[in-house]
Amino acid sequence: MEFILQHTDSGSKARAGLIRTAHGEIPTPVFMPVGTLGTVKTVHQRELRRDIDAPIILGNTYHLYLRPGTDILQQAGGLHRFIGWDRAILTDSGGFQVYSLADSRKITEEGVRFKSHIDGSYHFFSPERVMDIERAIGADIIMAFDECTDWPVDYAYAKEAMERTHRWLDRCIRRVDETEPLYGYEQSLFPIVQGSTFKDLRKQSAEYIASKNADGNAIGGLSVGEPAEVMYEMTEIVCDILPADKPRYLMGVGTPANILENIALGVDMFDCVMPTRNARNGMLFTTQGVINIKNAKWKNDFSPLDPEGITFVDTQYSKAYLRHLFTSNEILGKQIASIHNLGFYLWLVREARRHIIDGDFISWKNRILPVITQRL
Repeated sequence: MEFILQHTDSGSKARAGLIRTAHGEIPTPVFMPVGTLGTVKTVHQRELRRDIDAPIILGNTYHLYLRPGTDILQQAGGLHRFIGWDRAILTDSGGFQVYSLADSRKITEEGVRFKSHIDGSYHFFSPERVMDIERAIGADIIMAFDECTDWPVDYAYAKEAMERTHRWLDRCIRRVDETEPLYGYEQSLFPIVQGSTFKDLRKQSAEYIASKNADGNAIGGLSVGEPAEVMYEMTEIVCDILPADKPRYLMGVGTPANILENIALGVDMFDCVMPTRNARNGMLFTTQGVINIKNAKWKNDFSPLDPEGITFVDTQYSKAYLRHLFTSNEILGKQIASIHNLGFYLWLVREARRHIIDGDFISWKNRILPVITQRL
């Protein structure tokens, strides 16, 4: 993997760059649609390419390990071939899913024993096992196995989890170094900074991760309930330490406002289920504000989904039609809304990139944020 830093905004720490992978180039800043089980929910790969033009999507190690399983993925020749996707893929490590299984997992120095949410069977993830699974999945970018703590969390446990994450990282690196990619192209391992919302821990973790000289670096353990301003504070501390010549990935973030504010702090990569999850519940992000398409006010509104007339899907559907689909519980409504929201998110980061290059990112951000976050 190669990262080319192309522009840095004069009024902030925002950056425009280019990530080159075996499956294509990724202009940054970038938003990565979440394809947990090898599919972005309700969205066909054709729409991901044609309407959304996503250069990279995510897969989830925990879920893909359970279904369809690594044997099936290896027989298929990796996740790219299994799902018919010829662009880049990133896989998380399963650390966040393990965090979310607090009532059915046990963390030790060796790894994590957890119970499947599907059938209750028990499984074990060690750093070495996770690297083997991510080798089998075959993503271009693979994440190190980490421990994501809850929020709030006491200092002692945040420190313990951070230090364990660092030890697990060393084991991940050794495992990757002693194994080979399975499908004829290289995979890049990204370490993850932890430390909850404690400044000294975040600084310590960022310094440790930076010392590993990985192809890229991630920031985990944020967007788990802490106030947005605390998230920004932690992100700024970490971005000031992580190397400028490597991409920075803020995991699981977030709202359009979160994305723009963190771009201003130097983050290059984002992912979040929000655009698709909210879409399936009738919430649309637009260039003029947020719409609940289920509201009766849209019943006879035949204007385009985006008030500015920007089309994020292949047809200029009206608000009235989309509301009708939701009212009728038609699956097409969820599909259109999901494509629309993902299109908006990709439009937002591309606009951010354009304004970084043009040199007016901060004034544009400050102007657009009150508009796109208002409720219509």
